[in-house]
Amino acid sequence: MATDPVCGMYVDEATADLKLVRDNRTYYFCAQGCLLAFAQPGKEIARLRWRLAVAWPLAVSVLLLTYLFHPPGWPLVALGLAGIVQFYPGLGFYRGTWDALRGRVWNMDILIAVGTSVAFGYSLLAVLLPGRLPPDYFFDASAFIVTLILTGNYLEHLVRDRAGHSLRALQERIPREALRVEPDGSERVIPVAEVQVGDRLRVRPGERFPSDGTILEGRTTVEESVVTGESLPVPKGPGAPVLAGTLNGEGVLLVRATQVGEDTFLAQIGRLVTEAEMSRVPLQSLADRIAERFVPGVLVLALLAAGTWLLLGHVPPTIALLVFVTVAITACPCAFGIATPAALLVGTGRAAEEGILFKGKTALERAARVDLVLTDKTGTLTRGRPLLSDVVPAGTFSREEVLALALGLETHSEHPYARAVREESARLGIAAAPVRSVESAPGEGVRGEGPQGPVAMWSYAAVGERGIPLPPPLEKAVADLLGSGKAVSILVEGGRAAGALAFADPLAPGVPEALRALARDGVQVVMVTGDHERAARKLAESVGISRVHAGVSPAGKLEILRRYQAEGHTVAFVGDGINDAPALTAADLGVAIGAGTDVARESGGVILIRSDFRGVALALRLGRRTVRKVRQNLFWALGYNAVLLPVAAGVLVPLLGLGIYDVLPMVGALAMGLSSTTVVLNSLSLRWTRLDGGGAGRRIPPGGPGARPATGASAS
Repeated sequence: MATDPVCGMYVDEATADLKLVRDNRTYYFCAQGCLLAFAQPGKEIARLRWRLAVAWPLAVSVLLLTYLFHPPGWPLVALGLAGIVQFYPGLGFYRGTWDALRGRVWNMDILIAVGTSVAFGYSLLAVLLPGRLPPDYFFDASAFIVTLILTGNYLEHLVRDRAGHSLRALQERIPREALRVEPDGSERVIPVAEVQVGDRLRVRPGERFPSDGTILEGRTTVEESVVTGESLPVPKGPGAPVLAGTLNGEGVLLVRATQVGEDTFLAQIGRLVTEAEMSRVPLQSLADRIAERFVPGVLVLALLAAGTWLLLGHVPPTIALLVFVTVAITACPCAFGIATPAALLVGTGRAAEEGILFKGKTALERAARVDLVLTDKTGTLTRGRPLLSDVVPAGTFSREEVLALALGLETHSEHPYARAVREESARLGIAAAPVRSVESAPGEGVRGEGPQGPVAMWSYAAVGERGIPLPPPLEKAVADLLGSGKAVSILVEGGRAAGALAFADPLAPGVPEALRALARDGVQVVMVTGDHERAARKLAESVGISRVHAGVSPAGKLEILRRYQAEGHTVAFVGDGINDAPALTAADLGVAIGAGTDVARESGGVILIRSDFRGVALALRLGRRTVRKVRQNLFWALGYNAVLLPVAAGVLVPLLGLGIYDVLPMVGALAMGLSSTTVVLNSLSLRWTRLDGGGAGRRIPPGGPGARPATGASAS
């Protein structure tokens, strides 16, 4: 329990409408939407459990005294037992009512406090003033209403606590202490909160890294499933980056801290997830407005129903009192308060488990409306890391000679094609030919001085512009390679073609599965790429994409996106988060795929940590299903009141008689608690959202870490 320092309102964890878990703290909202923090995630559950341990035995005892056993003086005993329930387990409702009145807002505590107080107060007067009031006692109603409502709150806390598991799991990966190496070489254990950027930290085998950093000394393998979802260790050595919360393998390391505290990768993830969970989306605002007007309306309805029965129904005052209590308790709008937060909590938590982060309060709702996806090709539909697939020699050159000359040209280049040449040469054990004076020609290729004179590796277009002839066999092979969607570079020595090298960018994992899932969900997919037409069409045909825009600049992508928006589509743009930043920002929903560790600066509303296109389909599906669950929850809350309020007001009395009011207040309290629990359980079903048609099945397999470098059609 605590008092909000912003608005001064009391908030009790037993009755709070919204709970989030972060940094081993449990967060609540007060009635005005201010945020409060409590120390331990399980503390309020334990406290609720203790209150229920007191309330249930006493409430059952009151029930037995009221209906089965009537020893001498039993009303006084029932008064004492019900009073304990009313003012110990039920004390939070009075505090919530007082603070709501001070803050000039309406909340569910008012209905509970008023209803139970009326029942308990009348019974108290009947005991203290025998003969002046009819000897009707409603201690059983007041005690059981408090107990049942607290039981419902307890169940809600349990399922919410389960829903917050993914976020807690992220935070629990950060160790509490770090071993800092001082300037004099000594080592000192310090709290992780005291680690500063630039500190040198010793990380022993089996320990988790306390901050993001760079390895200075030592070699090891690191388990990075928090980033990639892949449990296989990744080799690391001097100069390699490491992330807070990842697990060191067998090596003893010296690490320099580069990001600490709230700037670490895990903290960025936690912040994004928490912001999404705490966002008050338009649907939540609607629910808040309904609930705020609903409480005073229910009190007026309860008074009207009780007055009508008293004036027109010729019933005793005790029945009118029970009508009032039943209407007030039955209509308690608990389900309104949790309809949206429960679904958002589970939906964003489920997304975080798959490396999907929603940014901003409207990202989920915008994802639910998307009907068309524009996607880049390189690094999204493909791995973004081309491989050297073919080496075709010409004339008297051998395959090994062509590859050796190409390696000599590309030894020091960081171009993706250069890396592909080096990797293939290393695999085959081929050494680089001695090439001097290497210089690059951007957009065309690279050239230098080889053993036999000038040597260069040009793009196919650059070779044509220079008028360098290709032997007919090589010309035919190049045509076939281009026809298969591969990029081709021509090796030239002494002014004549020595061979061709073809590069293929393999399809990214899960692309066909993701495209099938998007098609099932009625979402169209259009490729927009800067790559050349032939390669783009070839890839599109292989995965079933019918519409392709190729050879498009970043400005052109933006123009195409706006054209589709003008046609009435809600457009999501999928890109690498760097080159595609303008389109990601302008789209109705930007999806940055393979964002790696730089999640804080990415554009767009959705960040996919893993380079896996299946995350796009799952993000959109989670958006649709989360919004659908919110609407279902609100419908359930409205439908529950629409059905039970007339019953509480007495429409069944002509059929069942006035005796129905002996049990209806307790039935109303039970139904109210069940309605809230049903809303939470309905939201929890989002945890089973998958990519297959039924929403259950395989999880997204882990993708590769970080973003992949973009490539074009021309050689370096």
